[in-house]
Amino acid sequence: MQRIVISALSGGLFGAGLLVSGMTDTTKVQGWLDIFGAWDPTLAFVLGGAILPMMLAWQMTTKRATSLAGAPFPSKPDPRLGHNLIIGSVLFGAGWGLVGLCPGPAIASLSWGGTGGIVFILAMIAGMMAAPSLRLRIDKVAAI
Repeated sequence: MQRIVISALSGGLFGAGLLVSGMTDTTKVQGWLDIFGAWDPTLAFVLGGAILPMMLAWQMTTKRATSLAGAPFPSKPDPRLGHNLIIGSVLFGAGWGLVGLCPGPAIASLSWGGTGGIVFILAMIAGMMAAPSLRLRIDKVAAI
């Protein structure tokens, strides 16, 4: 029960942050990415503002063995750049640039009934379902 409450509070705080910062507005996101046109630098402050709380959160994990809900913290990721990270980053960035949404804002956009958000969510689910078999193929090619 404690995990559900913490998850709901965290999700609500994250969603509120998305709304307040304008991250659910696709034109604002695409304006940030349009560096040769009508560039909107305000999203840089949102991205930069996310770094400080994340740094504090990572610092707190070094002093604790488990989360507030009692689950162990995941191990730190491998700092090397691999094909999975590069391909995933390119796909994420392409989707973000084309549509102006990433998974969190896309889910938040469902609340006001936009068809673009629904299409994005369906495409994201299809990608998640296809990813395991595609990753196996990519890993085989990368091993050669």
